[in-house]
Amino acid sequence: MASELARRESGGRALRVEAEVEASTWGVLTALVVIYAFAHLDRQILSLLVEPLKRDLHISDTEVSLLQGLAFVLFMAVAGVPIGRLVDTGKRETILAIGILTWGAATMACSMASSFSGLLALRMGVGVGEAVLTPSAHSIIAEAAPGKRLGLALGIFGVGAYIGAGLAFILGAFILGSLEHLGALRLPWVGPLKVWQVVFLAVGAPAAPLALWARSLPERRRLGERGRAIRPSLTFLASRWASLGSVNLTGGFAAAALNATSAWFPSYLIRTFHWAAPAAGFAYGLTVMICGAMGVVVGGLAGDAMRSRGYDSGRLIVMGVAAACAAPFVCVASLMASPWRSLLVLAPASVLIAMTLGLLPAAQQAIVPNEFRGATSAWGTLSVNLIALGLGPTLVALATDDLFHAPAAVGCSLALVLPIVLIVAAGSAAAGLRAYARSARSGGPEN
Repeated sequence: MASELARRESGGRALRVEAEVEASTWGVLTALVVIYAFAHLDRQILSLLVEPLKRDLHISDTEVSLLQGLAFVLFMAVAGVPIGRLVDTGKRETILAIGILTWGAATMACSMASSFSGLLALRMGVGVGEAVLTPSAHSIIAEAAPGKRLGLALGIFGVGAYIGAGLAFILGAFILGSLEHLGALRLPWVGPLKVWQVVFLAVGAPAAPLALWARSLPERRRLGERGRAIRPSLTFLASRWASLGSVNLTGGFAAAALNATSAWFPSYLIRTFHWAAPAAGFAYGLTVMICGAMGVVVGGLAGDAMRSRGYDSGRLIVMGVAAACAAPFVCVASLMASPWRSLLVLAPASVLIAMTLGLLPAAQQAIVPNEFRGATSAWGTLSVNLIALGLGPTLVALATDDLFHAPAAVGCSLALVLPIVLIVAAGSAAAGLRAYARSARSGGPEN
């Protein structure tokens, strides 16, 4: 009788501990989703400010694309890898808080830029801060979430990107619509500001409370679980070059399509259909927020389901199939004769691209141990962003400036570039299926 009572008490304590861990996991995930949303808000807001920035700073479409892409890639390349190493060896919550303060301050400082070079330097500062988020968050979530729910947990985290991107357009559209007729605004100790300057100040301001929230997150990792010396880390990652490389190439080219769409689809609505910037921002932002959030969750569930049914490379299969299916939709969406039809066709494309990108972190983290997760995420973020931000917006801008020679032809540029990069993404997934399956089965280096 006593032993039966002891077993029941022990079972009750285990259930209470499990419930507490589950609640803590959801609390951490909620904080990281909100932080991720604001990171993408700061990153994407420039896409709605293309026309006023071109007018006031006298810059071209190609220079705008550099602000949207290269500015992040250069400094994510420099800062991301050592930051990933810090995440594996240091206190992740403190590192994350410092990154949030960095990108928030740089975003607010963008309001003071008076030239292309000045704005480029400040956007690089935003990139340095945001280089902290992905390795920190992926490491925290992969440790907190059970393996069978990893895809769902990281998919939910990915919702933050689409909430932030959507808010960038919706809130930006609201601010532009509310203040544009006022012309220059005058603030105490600052002087006259144009509307685009006010937008940068507004979206960067929440960084301080977000940093405090990040700093308060619990550190579950014990000192002995922190990353090893750098040489074993590099050796391990090199041993997984085929599987991780395939995942990162698939995600990189899918992200190139997403970034090119985010950078230029609002301008397509403005230039082709003569929509006002607030209307274009609201319509596109709502599409991105709803369809993107749906896609990352559906993708995470689909990848987990494929893995549960015995497909070792199930997550990579879903990534490739979704990218291939999105290609015809993005082409047609950029050539429609009606803006509403364009947005209607863009909706399923957004779901499918988000499915690919929602599975990217889960596909990475599922085949590496905890002590290498920060480095894996950092190197993955670097390679994905070199492709996504370096190629996506710039290829469309180059096609518009140098192939079609007309700003109004941006829709033709989108219809040309987007299907190509998505087909390359699907091909990258297909090429890596065997290597990925070996890594998933072995749990160790590929052979």
